Amino acid sequence: MESKNKKSHKIFHGALFAFVFCLPISVLGATAKLEYSAWLPYWAKASSTADVLPNLSLLTEVSPFSYTVKTDGTLVDTAKITVEPWKSFIITAKAKKVKILPSILWNDANSIHTVLKTYTLRVAHEKAIMKIVVDNNFDGIDIDYENKKAETKKYFSYFLQEISTQLHKKNKMLTCTIEPRTPLLSRFTVIPNDIAYANDYASLNAYCDRVRIMTYDQAIIDLQLNAEKGSAGTPYTPVADPVWVKKVVSLANNAIRLSKIVIGVPTYGYEFRVTPDGKWLDYERLRSINYTDAIALAKKVGSTPTRNSAGELSFTYFSPNDTATSTATSTPASKPFRLVWFSDASAIADKIALAKSLGVKGIAIFKIDGGEDPILWSKLK
Repeated sequence: MESKNKKSHKIFHGALFAFVFCLPISVLGATAKLEYSAWLPYWAKASSTADVLPNLSLLTEVSPFSYTVKTDGTLVDTAKITVEPWKSFIITAKAKKVKILPSILWNDANSIHTVLKTYTLRVAHEKAIMKIVVDNNFDGIDIDYENKKAETKKYFSYFLQEISTQLHKKNKMLTCTIEPRTPLLSRFTVIPNDIAYANDYASLNAYCDRVRIMTYDQAIIDLQLNAEKGSAGTPYTPVADPVWVKKVVSLANNAIRLSKIVIGVPTYGYEFRVTPDGKWLDYERLRSINYTDAIALAKKVGSTPTRNSAGELSFTYFSPNDTATSTATSTPASKPFRLVWFSDASAIADKIALAKSLGVKGIAIFKIDGGEDPILWSKLK
């Protein structure tokens, strides 16, 4: 997670570096075939592997969303990846030349900082990673360390340098999954002077074979797009607007080569309780929802999902559980209402078209769990 502290930080790196390694998107075009990868969550391993198996030939890589980390840096095989259905799935994937890059998810900021800062703990953590990669003959590993502190940045860079060296000696890949960074001019009317970041883009570019950017969960972070598309009380809280995704990729490309950037693509959405407050709308996120459940809910409440300003699907309805606030009038329009906003195959196709136009390496689908729009597979071309 991008964070702030009292130290200033220059966002952009040297002009020579940017010119040599990261030509502007407008200069570079798509030349290679787009790579497709997907995350398969451990909590839906039966349905996710069942959905992916018939479509393996469309993918370059798969990442079982599998390992977590204890506070001391030791790994936990949450998915139990050595047993079924993973065992048969991995054998089939390898036979089809699809790379297996399990994800390690770690989002405990304090533990991440302590382990990566402490040399002996960091080395032990790296040895644990190498052991699972070598023992299971994985093609590499996906590092997904989120919610890091800004002061962890240099230690995370040390870690990436060290683990990439060890992986590359074994001809293994390192993918790095990171949070999106929205341009400051889109986030603030007055840019704070104490902005600092937990991810060093130059280090990511140097040490990671792929940099997967989680370009989803946009919500209301882009103030410019909120004003443009959500004015006059119009609902606007996207999972991933292609306009925003392009901004994120353009910013990343100042330090990360397009040939390493992978755009994260969502298959899900959210349900909100929305309360009108004059010309503004207050959003309360209630739950995440997948495509299948969203379509079923729309049918149940008698609402029709429509294509919205972000190219995703959304619909509204009134819930008997929601009551007007004390300041609201008695008209239905002033009462809280439910907003369901989610991604479908068409929204995914928009991201694929964007990825091709930008010339990035590929897209990574989060997530395949049995609840995604089944038509999405026809879009991976």
